Amino acid sequence: MTPRPDARCETPLVVISLGAGVQSSTMLLMAERGDLPRADHAIFADTGWEPPSVYRWLGWLEGQTSIPIHRVTCESGTVRDHALGRTRNGRFATLPMFLLMPNGEPAHARRQCTSEFKLEPILRKVRDLVGLARGRHGPREVIVHQWIGISLDEVQRMKPSRIKWIKNVWPLVDLRSPLMTRASCLAWWRSRGLPEPPKSACIGCPYHSDAEWRRLRDAEPEAFADAVEVDRLLRVPVAGTERYQGGMVAERYLHHSRRPLADADLRSADEKSGQLGLWGEECEGLCGL
Repeated sequence: MTPRPDARCETPLVVISLGAGVQSSTMLLMAERGDLPRADHAIFADTGWEPPSVYRWLGWLEGQTSIPIHRVTCESGTVRDHALGRTRNGRFATLPMFLLMPNGEPAHARRQCTSEFKLEPILRKVRDLVGLARGRHGPREVIVHQWIGISLDEVQRMKPSRIKWIKNVWPLVDLRSPLMTRASCLAWWRSRGLPEPPKSACIGCPYHSDAEWRRLRDAEPEAFADAVEVDRLLRVPVAGTERYQGGMVAERYLHHSRRPLADADLRSADEKSGQLGLWGEECEGLCGL
């Protein structure tokens, strides 16, 4: 039963923040199968620029659980729209792009995409689930437990909720038997004969490692081609001006080298050095250590 926001709630609503990656997918299926307490809802914040593999995986998850999965979006457009300044309301959230100033100095753009495309859409849906109208103040007590998919090897990413009536909970960190790292999450899937979750990240996320860019290029070439095109468009000045979107004078790049993605050297460190990679692609990060 959905709790009233103006009443004391003895049993908070349990909501999974579902990124559809390894850890959050593990939480969802563990809750479905009884390895974690039951959750009431899961919310997937769709940036509108996810790789096809993520959307396929999300569809598969929806068929594996009775926990309702809600898809929510940013009201002003996709993350791709924002990157290119093509939003519905004229405002845009910046991605953490790599900048090159007119004097040749490197710089880094602010990261506003997490708030715009993840936190705010999820909060809107949570307010809807507890019956809290937009603009209305929430209660003083906690009425929602929001599960965040952080595993034991990522505890530095844990942050408390900024909303007083929402408490962030990290079930994978709290679970002590077994200890849940990202590697053990993957082992949980394999031990049950289930397919492994993909990595969940926007197609053109500037935080991609070269390994992830290579994976996108080789496994999802249409998505990679789209990232290459968006990267090119980032450096096309606004018509009639010498500036880029938002009045910026800096050139923007998706790749950390501050080179066009189409020309970026995506080889592994071993490939670049001419050495044979023995452990670089070892997915568990355990062998050879």
